[in-house]
Amino acid sequence: MAQVVRAVRYRDGVPVYRYGGAPHLSPVSVHRVDAAHPPGHGVRHIHEFPVLVYVEQSLADGAADAGDAFLAAPGVVIDPAVAAACAVGRGVAFDPEALGAAAWPSWGSHPLLASFAHGAPGGLLRLTVPPERRPVWSAALTAIETEEQTQTVGYREAMLAHLTVLLVDIARLATDVVGDLRRSDEPLLAAVFEAIDERLGTALSARDVAAAVGMTVGHLTTVVRRRTGRTVGEWIADRRMAEARRLLTATDLPIATVAARVGLADPGYFARMFKRANGVTPREWRAG
Repeated sequence: MAQVVRAVRYRDGVPVYRYGGAPHLSPVSVHRVDAAHPPGHGVRHIHEFPVLVYVEQSLADGAADAGDAFLAAPGVVIDPAVAAACAVGRGVAFDPEALGAAAWPSWGSHPLLASFAHGAPGGLLRLTVPPERRPVWSAALTAIETEEQTQTVGYREAMLAHLTVLLVDIARLATDVVGDLRRSDEPLLAAVFEAIDERLGTALSARDVAAAVGMTVGHLTTVVRRRTGRTVGEWIADRRMAEARRLLTATDLPIATVAARVGLADPGYFARMFKRANGVTPREWRAG
């Protein structure tokens, strides 16, 4: 994967990757995919950001055909052997926060990102791009690569504009399929993350979230961990950091005010928590 992607922890021995998210990093990263360059360096992995693999040339009958688009679901163990060994294409990873979305999986409600929270078996949803749209996809990917390499004035906005073209197509192709896949279990996760977002500026705990969705804290913790690989408390902390990054980047609010806005009244504790999660202090993030 590109250098903007980093392993932040392990789940049952499987590395979990996060998109870098720092202001100076590209919001979108394109990388080659083939037998010599499989997704995730050819090992089983988990990621917490949207990943798209577009097949431009099929090399053999089997797992992938030219024009196939694979949406890899965050939070699921992905086996890179699927499709990569028999096709040539490009993979796209991107930071959902750059599109104004919140932390995964609450960004599943974003109209252009909901398709990635699909729940398909094996974590991969296979779509077929219509032949008349395939030149558009290849051109958009090439344009993103060029912007990533040159990084001239406005490159971030240009990359996101080209990415949006692809995401609109995906949303249109996947609407019915994703709706069927998500109906069984998505309402609970949606309620959990709605409860977190509504109370983010308070001293929020897993018990508060459980009360908001009408479940015991033990049962809720078990269900959320089984479906996402993380606890409710970890998701509260993650959402706080996502909002803190947004406020530090988009506003001039004092750091103490940012801390209070995300439910952490002690600025010193907020600074320590922020550096642990992001690798830099809040001041360094804002200056970056």
